[in-house]
Amino acid sequence: MDRATFEKRKAFAGEKVPSMKRRCIDHDYTDRCMYMVTLVVEGRRKLLGHVEGRSDAPLGAPDTPRMVLSELGKAVADCWASIPQIHPEVKTVAMQMMPDHLHGILFVSRHIDVGLGKVILGFKQGCNKAYRGYTAVVQQYVAPQRHTGHEKGFLFERSYNDKLLLREGQLQRWIAYLADNPRRLLAKQEHPDLFQVHFNLQVGTESFAAIGNRFLLQRPYKLQVQCSRSLTDGEIAERVRFFLAEADKGAVLVSPALSKGEKTVMRAAMDAHKPLIFLSANSFTPFTKPGGTMIEACSRGELLILAPWEDRSTTQSITRSECLALNGMAKMICEDNDEGDCGNKENKNKTIISHGI
Repeated sequence: MDRATFEKRKAFAGEKVPSMKRRCIDHDYTDRCMYMVTLVVEGRRKLLGHVEGRSDAPLGAPDTPRMVLSELGKAVADCWASIPQIHPEVKTVAMQMMPDHLHGILFVSRHIDVGLGKVILGFKQGCNKAYRGYTAVVQQYVAPQRHTGHEKGFLFERSYNDKLLLREGQLQRWIAYLADNPRRLLAKQEHPDLFQVHFNLQVGTESFAAIGNRFLLQRPYKLQVQCSRSLTDGEIAERVRFFLAEADKGAVLVSPALSKGEKTVMRAAMDAHKPLIFLSANSFTPFTKPGGTMIEACSRGELLILAPWEDRSTTQSITRSECLALNGMAKMICEDNDEGDCGNKENKNKTIISHGI
């Protein structure tokens, strides 16, 4: 949809509802581009298979996490593989099936008349046909409910999520993310409380959505990581040494990791298995889960992720006022001892603010 059409329709659509399935305004979905798409099974039913293995098993081991497809999952995989046969302009780069959803990367290699939405619609229609053939098998897992999509023979929820892969290195990161999905699911199953999203967690004067070890808020020594954007590489290395030394003394490092220095410190601390509280600029849904190395830190109980805002997507650019607000929250967490349901008022919080960093 172009900007003019969007503005014309907006007056009749009412207030904007938070959604991960909204298309990118001003983007031409018939043009050459690479997309990461996500489709969710109606009702989040685990129909596509199951995950086996251990989350801590090394790659290539007999118990490396892996997805075992159901017969329906195999049929969905066949539908995915057939997309280029129907649309020669579209290449299937990667796909990761999960029990209740599917991630896939598609490359529209040249202009396509029908657009990405029609490609996904055709794929879903093929999946629906396969699903209706397996209706009897599906009903032994979940009794049909009235007035739902799956009662009408729809396998996936209406619409889908897409992410435009435009930046260098983005493709390889998402391919790695897809391949790592079974391990992340197993880690979530093995440590359910650490990966459950908790809403309305009161910390001082702020309310957060939280993922991870909330008891890090009880630690008596929490230290804000705030680094000026003007620091040289040598000065950043000095800050890394300082904050890691403080973490060795028991500090929980707290930061939104906005500047280069803050990112470097927090990454070094995570690699060294130090406890961290990270303030996220993006909002959480009940299905949000950490990505990359964050999931390992969560499963070890070394990470707490806090999100202060209810409707902020990853596609938005962070503003200066939001940066200042996040840093203010990090300071509050380190200085305020009223940690809500994780608080311990008998411990006097020790806060060190390193000025000039």
